[in-house]
Amino acid sequence: MTQTTSGRLEAIDQYRGFAILLMVLADYLVGVKIVPMWLKHAPDVGYTVIDLIAPLFVFAIGLTFGMSFRRRAARAGLWPTYEHFITRNLALIGLGFLLTLGGDLTGVYGSTVNWGLLQALGAAGLLALVVIRLPLIWRAAVGLALLAVYQFLLDRLWLADVIAAPHNGPWGALNWGAMLILATTLADLYHGDASAVRDPERSRRAYLWISLAVLGAGLALALGVPVSKHRASASFVLLSLGLSALVFYGFHLLNARTSLRPPVLGTWGRNALLLYLLHGIVIGLFVLPAIPAWYVDASWWLVVVQAAALLGILSAIGLYLDRRKWYWTL
Repeated sequence: MTQTTSGRLEAIDQYRGFAILLMVLADYLVGVKIVPMWLKHAPDVGYTVIDLIAPLFVFAIGLTFGMSFRRRAARAGLWPTYEHFITRNLALIGLGFLLTLGGDLTGVYGSTVNWGLLQALGAAGLLALVVIRLPLIWRAAVGLALLAVYQFLLDRLWLADVIAAPHNGPWGALNWGAMLILATTLADLYHGDASAVRDPERSRRAYLWISLAVLGAGLALALGVPVSKHRASASFVLLSLGLSALVFYGFHLLNARTSLRPPVLGTWGRNALLLYLLHGIVIGLFVLPAIPAWYVDASWWLVVVQAAALLGILSAIGLYLDRRKWYWTL
């Protein structure tokens, strides 16, 4: 799909590109033995830098979800907008099934459950769509209520199923949806789109302080609820949401107060979905050859070379598409 970049916020593109680039790198590193555990997902309870990557991208979706919905509704009407968003999120789920099926058949992912990141994002998007027109405070209340309901069900009924499934399976979509809903409320504060906002600058300061409060709430809740991406626990969601919001604020400050622009990240962000889909093919160049020393037992120098090649190939594709003004979205 071809489109222009008018009206885009460069900070959002850079942040989204940062999230996708890290996601691609993490998918490569997961199968290499020499990579330390702090560069892989925590096995269950615990938190590593890699555990933050998927929440970073969920927050990136939240940053534009409400704004995109309102703009399309003003232009095309309310019900066509709902139809567009439903179709888009169902398409994400369908693409996810195809991607994980292909990964399972080739051995790239090695999972027996056809549920991956795109399915989780699509399901979360459908949940967020139900409440996107609610005022900010009511949306936040719904998001927090979903966190509480999911944690209750997780502790009493779902724990074994959620831990066994990739990306927490369909059960965990409830909490990924809660994270996205809460992300849209923070996004409203950042953009100044909330109906109660009178001073955009004050709203943006509120965004920063509330992000810090969410992070603090996650840390406090962790005293009683284990932090675990594999469980999509409520403490994990709040901790990750606060951290993601602060990481984005760093990109905002970088663009607002300096002339520094992280190279390549914007191009990744403007074609995030396409580069994510393509990365599975490129990773296959390293995973598919049945030579342990080529991937699983690779030495550090080979890991660095392969990771650089992976990011280089995708960056070159992103740069080419960006120069031609070709952007693929759902």
